Amino acid sequence: MLNRISSIADLEVYDPQFIARYYRWRLPQVIGRALAILWPFLWFVLCLRWDRLWGQTERNVAERSAQLRKLLTDLGPTFIKVGQALSTRPDLVRKDYLEELTKLQDQLPSFPSQEAFARIESELGRPISEIYAQISSEPVAAASLGQVYKAQLHSGEWVAVKVQRPHLRERLSLDLYLIRWASTWLGSWLPLNLGNTLTAVVDEFGYKLFEEIDYLNEGQNCERFAEYFRGDPNVYVPRIFWAYSTRRVLTLEWIDGIKLTDVERIRAANLEVRQLVRIGVVAGLKQLLEYGFFHADPHPGNLFALADGRLAYIDFGMMDQLTEEMKEYLVDALVHLVDRDYNALIDDFIHLGFLQPDVNRQELIPALETVLADVLNQEVGNFNFKTATDQFSDLMYRYPFQVPSHFALVIRSLVTQEGVALSLYPQFRIVGVAYPYVAKRLLTDESPRIRQRLLQVLIKDGKFRWNRLENLIQIARSDGGLDWIPTAQMGLRYLMSEEARELRRQLVLSLTEDDRLHFEELQRLWHVVSPDLSPTHLWQAALGSLPGDLQHALAELREQMQAHLERLSHWRLPQPWPNLLAGVGQER
Repeated sequence: MLNRISSIADLEVYDPQFIARYYRWRLPQVIGRALAILWPFLWFVLCLRWDRLWGQTERNVAERSAQLRKLLTDLGPTFIKVGQALSTRPDLVRKDYLEELTKLQDQLPSFPSQEAFARIESELGRPISEIYAQISSEPVAAASLGQVYKAQLHSGEWVAVKVQRPHLRERLSLDLYLIRWASTWLGSWLPLNLGNTLTAVVDEFGYKLFEEIDYLNEGQNCERFAEYFRGDPNVYVPRIFWAYSTRRVLTLEWIDGIKLTDVERIRAANLEVRQLVRIGVVAGLKQLLEYGFFHADPHPGNLFALADGRLAYIDFGMMDQLTEEMKEYLVDALVHLVDRDYNALIDDFIHLGFLQPDVNRQELIPALETVLADVLNQEVGNFNFKTATDQFSDLMYRYPFQVPSHFALVIRSLVTQEGVALSLYPQFRIVGVAYPYVAKRLLTDESPRIRQRLLQVLIKDGKFRWNRLENLIQIARSDGGLDWIPTAQMGLRYLMSEEARELRRQLVLSLTEDDRLHFEELQRLWHVVSPDLSPTHLWQAALGSLPGDLQHALAELREQMQAHLERLSHWRLPQPWPNLLAGVGQER
C-alpha cells in the first residue's frame, strides 16, 4: 500500500524508509527546516558552554531548563512531544531539567476555523450544514495536534468535533526525518543508556506519534476503555459517533462537566473533591494492575467532574498496553519492595527491562537500600509519590538504569495523576489510596498469580507472619467497601484445597511454635475484623448461601411472623432479633 502513496499527507502509518525516500530530493525544504531547528539549539549549547566556562552551571540551571522548554515549544508539535517524552526519562535527563520539561503544555494558537471547516467537509464529504445543525464559530480548545469545536447533530445530540491541524503529517514527517538522520551519527558517541540504538528509539517514537494522530485509532481506544469501565458507577467515557469520524476528524459525545483545572467551580458545584481524587487514583490503578490498558496522559484538561460526582475521561490518543507478564512482575516488585528484598527487586527490574542481567549487584544494592529505605520508612499518610520518584530519578541517572517505553508512560501517568490530585486536594497522598487498593486485591483476588504474591507477603524464611496478615487487613478495611464474608469464604475454600497443603502446614507450625498454642495471633485478627461482622451481617450472609427454595420458604415464614408480631405488638423481642428477622428471605 505504501508504494502507491505519492504524498506524505496520505501516509497513515509511520514508515521511516518511505519518509527518507520522499525527502531525499526535497533539499530546499529539508535545509530550511534543519536551519530553523539548528540555530536555537546551537544558541542553547553556547549558553551551556558559557555557564561552564564561568563556573555558573548550577547557578543558572533553572534559567537554562526554562530556556529549553521554551525552545521546544517554539519548534512546534514534534518537539513538544519530544520534550514530553524526555520528561518521563529520569535515566537520560537530570532531575532539574526533568521537572521543567513536565511543564510543557500541549497547546498552540488555534488555526483559522475556515480551514477547519474545509477539512471537516472534505473528510466527511458533505457541507457543514448537512452534517451539524449548529457548530461553534471558534474552537473551544486548541492543542499541538488539533482543535475542538462544540456542535449539535441534526438528531439533537451535542458533540465535540476534533479537527486535525493542516499539513500535520508533513510537518511531523519532516521533523522525524531530520531527527532520525541526526540519530545515525549522534548515537555512536552520545553516552546514552537506551538499551537500543538511538535510531530505533526515534522510530519507536515515530510509530507512537503517528498512532496518536490517527483519530480512528483514538476512537477504538475510547471504546475499548469504555468496555473495561462498563458498569463502573464512578467513571464515564464518551460515546464515539463513527458516522462523523475519519482519521483526521473525530466526533464524540460532548461532556458537560467541569475540567479538573477549574478547582473553584468544582467546589462551587458542591462536589466532594476528596472523592473525585479517590475515583481518579483507583481508576488509574485498575488500568495498570487489572486491565493493563491505560490512559497515558491523564492531565487535568483530559478529566472532567460531572454533576453527579462521576469522573469523565477524554482524549484517548496516547494509550498503552501492559502484558500479563509485565503486570505480574509489577506486583512482584511491589512485594519485594515491601519485604526489602533488594536482590529479588533487581531480578524484577531485569525482567521488566530496567536493568541488564550483568548489572553490578554489589554496587547497586547498597544504593537501593539508601534511597528506598527513606521511602519505606515514611508513614502511608506522609508518603509523596513525586518525592519518591525524584529520589529514584537521581539513582537512575547515576546507575545503569534504562526506562522501557511502556514504563516511561506508566511513570508519566502516575506522576500526572498525583499532580492532578494535589491541585485539587493538597493533603492527598497517592499511596494512601493505592495501599488499600493493592491490599484488597491481594486478599480478594482468586487468580493463582495474585494468590502466589499474597503467600510471598505472608510467608518468609519458612515462617507465617501474622503481623503481615493483620497489617494487610487493617490497610484493606481503611478504605471501606471490603465485605469480609465472601473474602473469608474464599479464603477457607483455598485453605481446604490441595494447593494450600504447604500453607496449612505453615499455619499449624506457627500456631504451635515453641511447644505451646499461640491463640493471641488469632485474637488480634478477630479484634481487627469483628467490627465489620455484626450478628445481622452474619445472619444475612448465612441466609444468602441457602438454596433458593429454602430462602423462599423463610421469606413466607418471615411474613407470617411479622403478621403475628403485629397482633402481639406489646411483646418486645430482645435485640438483635428484630434486625435478624428483617434479613430473612432477602437476597444480598
